[in-house]
Amino acid sequence: MRRAKLRPEDVARERMIRQERQRKAQAHAAAVEAGVAETVALSRARGEAIAEPAAGRRGQPYRRQSGLDWLAAKGRIGADRLAAGQRYGAAYRRVKLEKAIPSTLDVRVRGEFVPPALEDVLARGEGTEAARRRLLEFRRRLWRQPDLVAACDLICGEEKTPREAAAGDPREAARLEALLKVALDVLAA
Repeated sequence: MRRAKLRPEDVARERMIRQERQRKAQAHAAAVEAGVAETVALSRARGEAIAEPAAGRRGQPYRRQSGLDWLAAKGRIGADRLAAGQRYGAAYRRVKLEKAIPSTLDVRVRGEFVPPALEDVLARGEGTEAARRRLLEFRRRLWRQPDLVAACDLICGEEKTPREAAAGDPREAARLEALLKVALDVLAA
């Protein structure tokens, strides 16, 4: 099999096409990087905690941190407070994630309906009821004090940072953080 001899102008043309593809790829990568940086900056301006990718791992995704993780990473709460907040948040989210009542009486909404097993339905209901009891116990331990409960609901349950929960108001964010620390101390005791 003989190779066809390439003409110099064909070699130059292929090199120029390859260089143009590289320039376009670099421009696209720069645009994506600028868009990600803008999104991260806007999220941080709203008060969200965004974890940086690992050092030297360019192109890795940013990760949104929960309020508790952010406070722990900053050294503002210890491991016992973090654990208490995570327990509260898990119970809160389990209770809040109950499915809404369907807006139709037909059991077949789309496609063929396969009813869940009775054991699965009972286990889910029992788990949700246990979470509801735990959440009520946590709130009772907080003396059902509205500010302490609201701080735990926003930061532990909804996983917002204090600044995000306070809609960017630094004084309100500091107040929420202080309330949360007191509440977590009570829950950790």
